[in-house]
Amino acid sequence: MSSDRPTMPPVRLPSDAELARDALSAPLFARAAKLARWAGEGTPVGAGGELLAGQLATATGLLGLEGDEDGPAYAAEAWQLALDTGLVEFTEGEEAADADADQPSGTAVAGEELATLTSGSPQDVLELWLAGLETVLADAATPDLGDLVEQLTDSADGQLDLDSIDWNPEEEADFLDGILGNLYLLTALDEGSAERPVPLPALAASMIVPDDMDEPTDEVLEEVSDAMMRLDDQFRMLAPTGLVTYRPVDEELIEVVDGEGHIRESVDGLASDLPEDEDVSRYGLVGLTPLGVFAVRSRMLDAGVDAPAVGDLAEAGADALLAALPHHPPSAVHTETELWLARRSPLEAARELLAAARGSDEAAPGRRLVCQQTLSLLGAEAEPALREVLDDPELGGLARVWLAEHGAADIPEPGEAMVFWLTVDTIAAQLAVEGDSEELRGLVEALAGRHSGFFETAWRVDHPATAEVLEAMGRLHPDKKLAKQARKAAFKARSRG
Repeated sequence: MSSDRPTMPPVRLPSDAELARDALSAPLFARAAKLARWAGEGTPVGAGGELLAGQLATATGLLGLEGDEDGPAYAAEAWQLALDTGLVEFTEGEEAADADADQPSGTAVAGEELATLTSGSPQDVLELWLAGLETVLADAATPDLGDLVEQLTDSADGQLDLDSIDWNPEEEADFLDGILGNLYLLTALDEGSAERPVPLPALAASMIVPDDMDEPTDEVLEEVSDAMMRLDDQFRMLAPTGLVTYRPVDEELIEVVDGEGHIRESVDGLASDLPEDEDVSRYGLVGLTPLGVFAVRSRMLDAGVDAPAVGDLAEAGADALLAALPHHPPSAVHTETELWLARRSPLEAARELLAAARGSDEAAPGRRLVCQQTLSLLGAEAEPALREVLDDPELGGLARVWLAEHGAADIPEPGEAMVFWLTVDTIAAQLAVEGDSEELRGLVEALAGRHSGFFETAWRVDHPATAEVLEAMGRLHPDKKLAKQARKAAFKARSRG
């Protein structure tokens, strides 16, 4: 894997069987399947395979949508999805080109893919659902046809000139992909889901407001408002696929100006750091469903993004586990380690983890910290592996910590050099993962307070990160005198190196 390959945090996914059930029950997909069965061995259709007026009314009733003013549109969308996915197959008549729009011009029959829904594997069902989703995503990124027609140029051939209209298909598709990617990231970090939907203004702002902009300008806020209107239309289209859950923007907040919808009330204050009150929901709430997480991950993998799932490391070696876990969200670390440990005996797991934790490279402190955390989940059966490394300069310290925490007897006292080496190693690991965090600040303060003359000894520690750790302690310690001692010690460590 190349170092510049984009990497996402891991996500939790249900089983394929559960996802397939979700796909089959998604409203748009379920309607398409019902209409495909209705098509049976032959249904007369229009020139493009579309349902004729009378049949559309019948299909609307069949779906139980006759009382919904949008029922015919929903029925037409479901029929189109059935055509797009092969649930329905269309044969054009010989005289289709000259046929009246309201007259049959071909025949539609139940397609071969319909059998997939009953006899196919969960993976087959999901592949079919993903194919249908792609067609809906493409439609969602395309403006209303009527709006495009209004922007036709006066060219003699009357063709659409994309350069003359305010629509770039690639940009629009990329924007929607970016929005779904941000939703995916929030879900992976446990900051968004179907149960914890994300406010639409915040999601739109994540794509528009620059990270270094403290206060969005009026122009930027207007862009956020316009993006919200586009996303409102798009998520209304995508929700029936099962990709997202969506609470639309309150109609009372939308006003039409020059034929275009706008958010009537200001989104100032909603673009970022949204207030936690019930009014926020009026501006739209969206979350990826588990099926949506599966879909976005599948598309990311196809695009070359490293998008792992929790459990991917269960069969991997300890080296891969320890390299990945420092970058996992805390909620995923415990599950990933339990799945990994479940496939090994405690003694085997401990020996493999300890061997992978060695090293003097920049990532080694993080590996050892994760190793220590993972070893804490093992019981007394792992003790022989820990005793085997008591004399190891890199592992002896953490081995003694494990033995003490597990109430083992006859633990040899560590030398001062080992204690200081483990201290530097632990701080280096936390620096790599968390940076200058409050937790690390507290640790630094406690260390300097417990050990008189700590910095006089610490600069001599034979660890690759000694100078970096001492510099960090100088930044973090609130006592100016001790912070100065830390900086002096860092200088000595660099000079010694």
